[in-house]
Amino acid sequence: MQHVSLQAAATLTEQSVRTLRRRIADGSIKCADNNEDHYKTMICLDSIKPDICIALDPDDIELIKSADSGTAKAQNELALVFLENNKPKSAIYWLELAATQQFADAMHLLGHCYLEGNGLPKDNNLAIMWIAKAASLNHPIALAQIQSMRLI
Repeated sequence: MQHVSLQAAATLTEQSVRTLRRRIADGSIKCADNNEDHYKTMICLDSIKPDICIALDPDDIELIKSADSGTAKAQNELALVFLENNKPKSAIYWLELAATQQFADAMHLLGHCYLEGNGLPKDNNLAIMWIAKAASLNHPIALAQIQSMRLI
């Protein structure tokens, strides 16, 4: 049986952690029986499948598990899946996790989300900050964007 963390379940279902905890308490969502990580509530993926807000391919399940385990590249890729499905708030969660691990692609995408106000309030200062951080890690598009700002 496959499991995801409570926070991952919240992004997948677009339900609050509080709502998910109530559903755990009333038995409509099942938790993992043998939870190796005693600090995380792990949800049985099958019990939330009807509530998942995007269509998932079989490969996406592995991507979710990898992202949920902390792999920055998978977190970035999962964020892209959410963005492609017009679910920016869920994407932001995964982008922030990957960006805090210094994953340049996620920093660049997060910068553009701030620039466009996609999934969070528009903020040009935070947009420039995240794009500049991506540039500092040699992200080619971010480098070009920062260079073009210098020319203005």
